[in-house]
Amino acid sequence: MKKIRIAIIGTGNISNAHINAYKKLDDAKVTAACDINEKRVMAFCEKYSIPVYYTNHKDMISKGNIDAVSICTWNNSHSRIAIDCLEAGINVLCEKPLALNSKQASAMKEAAEKSSAFLMVGFVRRFDKKTIIMKDFLNSNRLGELYYAKTGVIRRCGNPTGWFADKSKSGGGPLIDLGVHMIDLCRYLMGKPKVVSVYGATFDKLGPRADVKMLNRYRPLDTGGICDVEDFASAMIRFDNGCVLSIEVSFTLHTANEKLYCEIFGTKAGAEIAPGFKIAGTMDGYNVDITPVYSEDTNQFYSMFERQIEHFVDCVSTGAECISPIEDGVELMKILDAIYESARIGKEIVFD
Repeated sequence: MKKIRIAIIGTGNISNAHINAYKKLDDAKVTAACDINEKRVMAFCEKYSIPVYYTNHKDMISKGNIDAVSICTWNNSHSRIAIDCLEAGINVLCEKPLALNSKQASAMKEAAEKSSAFLMVGFVRRFDKKTIIMKDFLNSNRLGELYYAKTGVIRRCGNPTGWFADKSKSGGGPLIDLGVHMIDLCRYLMGKPKVVSVYGATFDKLGPRADVKMLNRYRPLDTGGICDVEDFASAMIRFDNGCVLSIEVSFTLHTANEKLYCEIFGTKAGAEIAPGFKIAGTMDGYNVDITPVYSEDTNQFYSMFERQIEHFVDCVSTGAECISPIEDGVELMKILDAIYESARIGKEIVFD
């Protein structure tokens, strides 16, 4: 069997989830890595026994003899790298968010449409076991007509700083970093409706709060720099199928209750997908809570990446239909753009 030749572009923290997933597959092999930081990419290649490294993705494209890439770089480089790869006929798995904005995302979509290769968006929560199970229930109409969802990720003091807090590199704060996952998860479960209107608000009142002591914090490999992104964002999103989604996300917020949650509601039942997993409905005239029984992943984070990358390689090798196509990434970027613009002007954004 011919192995799919993979390159990892960007060797920061998230690249470890990608390469460990590829290493579990018999039909894929990571043959190159690329990073603008030569010392870092050399260490990455040594750690994972990768034979070749590059510090410029264009050199890698011209010399690398690769079939597909995982783009794990700063958000501001996603579009440029993906388009260059697609124009060279190289398949792309691009980490979320797809780009800095919908204009860049649309350019990526255009490049994919002209290419013999394809682009898959890294919406990794679509590959969580709970999402897969819930999708089966929804396909069987267990919840009836969906009409409302609410979701959020609330951190009390969790600004990663580094490039995450530099808008020129990230595109924004918790909305584009955390909200992108939750909006996509709800939209995916709702059947991928189109957005018709958005009302959003953002606040930048607290900053990174580096003075708070005795906390274990996530940090990117490139630390320091400025912080010019929002601390908190909330939005109400209306879709063309009548569904409404409420979302709230924060890097920093004066709250005693940090949480990640996602709930959807239909005419037959509602469901909690996070933090728990249960369906709330009725049976024989009684309210009942139904909890699906399944084998949980030992490590949910890495298992989601393993299923995502197994699917990506399957799409490359067999032409299977992609679960997370470029079109979904473009629609998500339209929503994020609208939330930020609504927050800026203080008015609802209505789509034609």
